[in-house]
Amino acid sequence: MRYSVSLQAEGDREFTLEEAVELADAVAPLSGIASGMGTLGYGAQIIVEAADPDSAVEIALERFTAAVSGTKLPEWPVVRAECLAEDEDFADLDEIP
Repeated sequence: MRYSVSLQAEGDREFTLEEAVELADAVAPLSGIASGMGTLGYGAQIIVEAADPDSAVEIALERFTAAVSGTKLPEWPVVRAECLAEDEDFADLDEIP
């Protein structure tokens, strides 16, 4: 099943536009989008295939960490992870009359 996993790392200074662009480039191959410009952290939302939500978070965390390590970005700790299954994401659409 496909999952959308959002990860948020927290740091000790403001995340810049240049860093946000670098992160966006790093997570793009993961069908990812970057976030965090102007905040005390950075994050990404990436798509993974996994058997269950726990596995999805584990896979996404490994891929996110690898993507960040391939950049000049600070390696701040991930403080939040949220997971949404593809079928959960579209469940509201089934309720439209």
